[in-house]
Amino acid sequence: MARMFDVAVTVKSAPNGCSQGFKEGDGWLIKNRTPEGMCLPAFGAMYRQIMTLRYGGASPFGEDKDVMWGVCPDPNHCLVYEAKRIRK
Repeated sequence: MARMFDVAVTVKSAPNGCSQGFKEGDGWLIKNRTPEGMCLPAFGAMYRQIMTLRYGGASPFGEDKDVMWGVCPDPNHCLVYEAKRIRK
């Protein structure tokens, strides 16, 4: 069985606010379940990054192979999310 990592997802930028009330600095720790309180559009937007990091993968972009980025799909609220692999 592949080693699975926990992933921390954090709102890094929320220039136009958020219809769900999320703000810069809000975050969720993803272990074995979907995180409570994270809206479905945000989870859907970050799903590929979360799963890639959980199973040891990395993006070819950026210097830190433990970090990936995503954007809220709501065009009126351009939240930027960071997904970061937690190494124990």
